[in-house]
Amino acid sequence: MGPTKVLVVDDSIVFREMLVQNLSKDPAIQIVATAGDAFAARDAILAHHPDVMTLDIELPRMNGIEFLRKLMPQYPQRTVVISSLSDKVFDALNAGAVDFVAKPAVSNRAQLEDFVKNDLLVKVKIAAAAQIGNVRKTAMVQEQSHLSVNKSNLIVAIGASTGGTEAILSVVKEFGTDIPGIVAVQHMPPGFTKMYAKRLNDNCRIQVKEAETGDRVMPGRMLIAPGGDRHMRLVKVSGEYRVDIKPGPKVNGHCPSVDVLFDSVAKTAGADAVGIILTGMGGDGAKGLLAMRRAGARTIGQDESTCIVYGMPKVAYDLGAVERQDKLSDIAGRTYTLLNKM
Repeated sequence: MGPTKVLVVDDSIVFREMLVQNLSKDPAIQIVATAGDAFAARDAILAHHPDVMTLDIELPRMNGIEFLRKLMPQYPQRTVVISSLSDKVFDALNAGAVDFVAKPAVSNRAQLEDFVKNDLLVKVKIAAAAQIGNVRKTAMVQEQSHLSVNKSNLIVAIGASTGGTEAILSVVKEFGTDIPGIVAVQHMPPGFTKMYAKRLNDNCRIQVKEAETGDRVMPGRMLIAPGGDRHMRLVKVSGEYRVDIKPGPKVNGHCPSVDVLFDSVAKTAGADAVGIILTGMGGDGAKGLLAMRRAGARTIGQDESTCIVYGMPKVAYDLGAVERQDKLSDIAGRTYTLLNKM
């Protein structure tokens, strides 16, 4: 298997060339073309058939989001978006991008080299393995799901990574306000999780917020772990579920880590929980989901056919942590089914 062919799209000649120089240092990467706008990028895709495209959102003549919306139906392209701190990145993911990286405020060459090596290069390699064209939208639910009785003592825990922003939305938008409290980790750079929580809150029936230490986990509410250098754990205080968020080292290369959250759910909620592991590279969350299942929780994994990256759910399934695999469009309904049996 040859090197990953990469197309670099950015309107800044200087930044574009610096990306090329640093990406090219990896022997597994071959830069096949560069482009300064969407029209040049389209021509480069047709001429060079890159495996992965890095794409700046802010482009002249046609922005990156509009370009993706026009491009993806005809020429599906694995894309990693490079974005400043803006909620536009979620529009790009919705339009078909595999993942994104936060654009650095580069002040010297060493910082750029660090950004490419530890952020962009990792995402490019993950994108090269992504299954594009998988279903990103859930089918319309034929029957409204609901809980048969009040089950405020239950917890739903969700973990995801690459492809997870759209996957989580697809599941959570089908939940009604009767759903038990939800705690979630989606691997994402700091700053973006707050915008992501607002986006979900604006598009779902349940309340969604970026979690803070002491927040109550209650029915009809979802708490998302903040991106950065802190882990989120479920705790019980005076008989109430709350979250505790504290700094800690990376686990499985991530902070916050799905494993850390799932482990805390296993210890705190035991059999009163449903764990859901969605699309993502690597194995974060697999051991934690196994701990949940061993504690009596019910567990669901997203199936390969609807994952952007069938990594985390596969590792969890191979470990025996996944009780049942489901298509993305069936996970919300399955969650209600399991909750009604508890």
